[in-house]
Amino acid sequence: MRQVKLTLKIWLCALVCWGGAAFAEDRMDAAAFDAHVTGRTVTFRTDGVAVYGIERYLPGRRVMWSSLNGICQYGVWFESKGDICFRYDGDPEHKCWTIYAAPDGMRGVYTTRPPYTVIYELADRDDPLICNDLSS
Repeated sequence: MRQVKLTLKIWLCALVCWGGAAFAEDRMDAAAFDAHVTGRTVTFRTDGVAVYGIERYLPGRRVMWSSLNGICQYGVWFESKGDICFRYDGDPEHKCWTIYAAPDGMRGVYTTRPPYTVIYELADRDDPLICNDLSS
């Protein structure tokens, strides 16, 4: 019986390690992220929000973000410690995400501080940025 428990633990550990390694392999670095987003406007959702926000990715790692409240912000993105981080004009805190390539689009996990929101790219959308009061 003890041998069976040990064998099950080894198999479980191997499965977790294998699954974690496969999951880690799809993490996007700056080059992969740049190739995926530059020149595009991407709409994001969360598990609880159908449309979380829209970001336009401009040349030179510049961005324009709209969180659907009518305010848009200009910013830049950069890679830091393997994450993709954004710094928006007028906001001193940069926002970092671990970005993963998924078959149906990007998935991002917010890593700056809790709550660790997860966002998902909505594929094949042309939602416009909503900019009632351009903040920067």
